[in-house]
Amino acid sequence: MLQKLESMAVLPAKDLARARAFYQDTLGFEAEEMPGGDGVLYRTGGGTSFLLYETDNAGSAKNTQLSWLSEDLDAEVADLRGRGVVFAEYDFPGLKTENGIATTEGMRTAWFLDTEGNILAVSERTA
Repeated sequence: MLQKLESMAVLPAKDLARARAFYQDTLGFEAEEMPGGDGVLYRTGGGTSFLLYETDNAGSAKNTQLSWLSEDLDAEVADLRGRGVVFAEYDFPGLKTENGIATTEGMRTAWFLDTEGNILAVSERTA
């Protein structure tokens, strides 16, 4: 049954006001307040969304926590750079970025951090 339900990612923020400013002012999302003021909901394409909530655990994950799938990664990266986003550069076995973008089998991806240390990505399928 779960495969038929809408899903929602959940991201931690040490400073919810700072994180809200990043997601709204830098990335361009519109916020929906959660009942009780326990977080902020952001809608994305295809009926998906993510919740941003305040906790001291933010920034502790060492993996990608949220990724968007784009049909034009180069345009997305250029737009985000124009908004002040800095992309990570990686160089280790199996993954090397060039100008912030890694190419792997069937995928190109660019990673960046939000203000809370969460690892975010934008990807494009190539196959």
